[in-house]
Amino acid sequence: MDFLQHIDQQIYTIVQGWGSDWGDVFIPLLRNPYFWAPVYLYILVWMWTRYKHQGLWWCAFFFLCFVLSDFISASIIKPFVMRPRPCRNPELMAIYRGLIPCGGGYSFPSSHAANHFSLAVFIILTLGKKSGKLWVICIAWASAVCFAQLYVGVHYLSDLLAGAILGAVIAWVLSGLYVQRFGQFGSPQKQT
Repeated sequence: MDFLQHIDQQIYTIVQGWGSDWGDVFIPLLRNPYFWAPVYLYILVWMWTRYKHQGLWWCAFFFLCFVLSDFISASIIKPFVMRPRPCRNPELMAIYRGLIPCGGGYSFPSSHAANHFSLAVFIILTLGKKSGKLWVICIAWASAVCFAQLYVGVHYLSDLLAGAILGAVIAWVLSGLYVQRFGQFGSPQKQT
């Protein structure tokens, strides 16, 4: 664990050194709900209006991905692990740039990573052939949100990786349940 903590601190230190004027303005927006919530709202409305009954169920499972990933990461794992945020680590406080408030609570795993990767992976696994190259956009989007957490100094890389894995597993389970009941978009529809 000491070795992993050392690696996390080294990566954190490197990324904190990447600060730039444009990055300090744009990158924190990626982690802000006012920035990403409209994207997800658009997806929900589009799926519901385009696919009616199946789309409504898709929206319910999509929302459940978010709820479960957020609850499991924030209310179960974080209080169990109790890892302080890097911006609260006395060894790293001198390089914390304060782009956003450090925040309370614990660091491991990142709820932002869990939430966004659960949604991204759910989209990929349920849209099937219809997703085309959308999977690249989904993974890039979730990864950009994760990077923003590291850039603003509130998470270590391992927090983000653990959150991404947690979110992907939750999405994998829920997408499996969804596809079993409703089928993938782009494949013959199951009777509902």
